[in-house]
Amino acid sequence: MNKQIAGWDIGGAHVKLALLDESGHVQAVAQQACPLWKGVDFLHGTLADLAGQFDLQACQHAVTMTGELVDCFTSREQGVNAIVQAVCEHFNAERVSVFAGLRGFLPAAQIQSADCMDIASANWLASLLLVAKRLPNALFVDIGSTTTDILLVENHQLKVQGFTDYQRLVSGELVYTGIVRTAVMAIAQEAEFNGQQMGLMAEYFATMADVYRLTGDLNEAHDQSDTADGAEKSISASARRLSRLTGYEFSESDHALWAAFAEQIKTKQHHKISQACVRQFQKAKSRSAIQFVGAGVGRFLARDIARDLGVEYLDFNDLLSSPPKTNGIDAADCAPAAAVAYLAGRFG
Repeated sequence: MNKQIAGWDIGGAHVKLALLDESGHVQAVAQQACPLWKGVDFLHGTLADLAGQFDLQACQHAVTMTGELVDCFTSREQGVNAIVQAVCEHFNAERVSVFAGLRGFLPAAQIQSADCMDIASANWLASLLLVAKRLPNALFVDIGSTTTDILLVENHQLKVQGFTDYQRLVSGELVYTGIVRTAVMAIAQEAEFNGQQMGLMAEYFATMADVYRLTGDLNEAHDQSDTADGAEKSISASARRLSRLTGYEFSESDHALWAAFAEQIKTKQHHKISQACVRQFQKAKSRSAIQFVGAGVGRFLARDIARDLGVEYLDFNDLLSSPPKTNGIDAADCAPAAAVAYLAGRFG
C-alpha cells in the first residue's frame, strides 16, 4: 500500500498534517490553529487552507482525532461522524481511512455507531504503536499545547492501563497539562513572588504560553492560540497577564520579577509532568533498558525530565525518515499525524 499518504490529527484547537512520499519519507508537516469548539465551519476552513498549501488530492488520507470531545458536539459519536464527514467533503471519501485504535484503520464510508468509541481520542495510540515497532523498551512522553501523554513500551508491547480518556486520567497516562493553552491557575494556586510565598488569583488571566514566552522556551511557530485577554503575544504583554495573578501592580521596570515568577511556574509544571513520568517508570520491570522518547511542541520539558531522571533521551524525529521542518514545525511536533501516516502506509 506504499502510496503517498497524508496523515491527519484533528484536535479541538489545532489540525496537524504529515505528508509522506511513496517511500515513507516525510515530505512536509503542518500545524494550523482551528477552534473547532466554535463550530465545524472552522474545520472546513482549515482543511481547505491546508489543501491549498499542499498537493493532497491524489493522496491516501489517514485520520486520527481528539476533536470529537469539543463542546459544539453533544456526544463523541456526533463529533467523530462530523469530523469524518468534513474530511470526506474535502477529499475523495474512498481514499480516507480512519484510525480505530487496536482495530487498525476503517474505511470512512463504512464507519458505524459502534466504531466511534474506538476512533475517539485514539491519536496517542497511533504514536505509541509506531514507537513500539521501532523500539523494544521506551517511555513515550508527548507534551503538547494542551495535554501530555506518558506511555510505556516493554519488549515491543504496549504496557498501558487505559484506552479511553477516563481510564487514562485514572491511570495517569493522560495528564491534562500543556505548554500553550493550559491556564496558569491550573498549574499553581500559590507561588513564591517578590520574596514571599503567596496565594494566586484563580482567574483565567494568563496561560502557560505567557510563561514560556518569558522563559524563552516557546517556539513562535507553536504559539498559535489566542491569549487569555485577546491582546498581543509580546514579552511585555505576557508579563502583564502574569502580573494579574499576583495582584501586584505591573511595571515594565519590574521585568526581573515577572521573569523569576515565570521560571517558578515552569518549575511547577515540570515537576507535575516529572512525577507522572516517575509513576509510569515504576510500572516497568526494568528501567535500565528504557529510552525516554519525547514528542510534541513541549518536548523541551521531556528532554529536561529525562536528564533529571538519568535516562537516555531520544527525539521522536529520530524514529522517522528524514523529517524536515516546514515553517518551523517538524514531525515530532505532529507525532500522531506522522504516526497514522506511517501505520496506514505500512512503512513500519
